Amino acid sequence: MKQNHEIDYKIYGEEMQYVEIELDPNETAIAEPGAFMMMEDGIQMETLFGDGSKQQGGLLGKLLNAGKRVLVGENLFMTAFTNITGGLKTVSFASPYPGKIIPIDLSRFQNKVICQKDAFLCAAKGVSVGLEFQRKLGTGLFGGEGFIMEKLEGDGMCFLHACGHVVQKQLQPGELLKVDTGCIVGFTSGIDYDIQFVGGIKNTIFGGEGLFFATLRGPGIVWIQTLPISRLAGRILAYGTYNRKEEGSILGGIGNILDGDGWR
Repeated sequence: MKQNHEIDYKIYGEEMQYVEIELDPNETAIAEPGAFMMMEDGIQMETLFGDGSKQQGGLLGKLLNAGKRVLVGENLFMTAFTNITGGLKTVSFASPYPGKIIPIDLSRFQNKVICQKDAFLCAAKGVSVGLEFQRKLGTGLFGGEGFIMEKLEGDGMCFLHACGHVVQKQLQPGELLKVDTGCIVGFTSGIDYDIQFVGGIKNTIFGGEGLFFATLRGPGIVWIQTLPISRLAGRILAYGTYNRKEEGSILGGIGNILDGDGWR
């Protein structure tokens, strides 16, 4: 028998998706602050200290979990959405940037999935959202985006969001995959995860891909995104501070006026 609330869902959209969750009476979904999009009348919102799961234990367990989340810049609180009526009600959550929402039934993956710390969107109540600290020295020192990971534990549904297109890879026992740390969305608990030095003086100085990448060894499933949000943000920042007249347009400054930049 499942310990977590059982929820039905439907995902809408292509590039800017949202997930609509259908709640039976007294069923609850939890979400990170800022993920809420809309809900029907009859759903009650409540702010929780932590994720509201039984895995957190008593007050001491909640405080320890909260302390870990503060250290890595995560929110102390989550929001619970409970259907307090006698009929079916829906609540919807939206991804904060273009990409895909990934539905994961934790009961199909030994009740645990590891994901990037900003990938979690929402879940059925009872799913525990904690931090997964890598024990290997290389991962700890050089992991960058991929070092601090979240662990989602339970037997219910959870939803991750990724930037760009999402690729799901099934790794066989011993099969190795090398990935940019920012491109990892999540992986199942059987995956062995580490950080590896790229190597080579030319790669280090001129490669443009960073000094390290993640190594993922099977067996298990890996979800990979084509566009890490950090990479997207970096390109937008570079574009915003770029001198437009150097782009090669024969119109130069006149072109900037025509497309609106000249009026700033």
